[in-house]
Amino acid sequence: MQFQFNTDSSVMGTDNVAERIETQLRHRLARYEDRLTRIEVHVSDVNGAKHGPDDKHCTIEARPRGGKPIGVTGKAPDVDAAARIAGNTLAQRLDRHFGKETRHKHDPRPDKVM
Repeated sequence: MQFQFNTDSSVMGTDNVAERIETQLRHRLARYEDRLTRIEVHVSDVNGAKHGPDDKHCTIEARPRGGKPIGVTGKAPDVDAAARIAGNTLAQRLDRHFGKETRHKHDPRPDKVM
């Protein structure tokens, strides 16, 4: 699974943001690692230098093999919390996505016997 991290300049100034978030997400999404091709993380500070509630946004896009991308967003006062919220939401969405995939796989129709 490839991991891509994107951020604006105001967020990147903190210590090891990319490493912390990647470690956190790889741990949280480890059970899907063989089913995903790439994880893209976009972190931004909406208010810039000003502070405010929920001004850090973390958007995560997961790309399942052979499927459409699944995206979620987390908002919080700090980057790590926003990434944690988005990671938890993504794990729930992937549970539903892959759960439906296995529930809806149908066996071939058996031949009718009369």
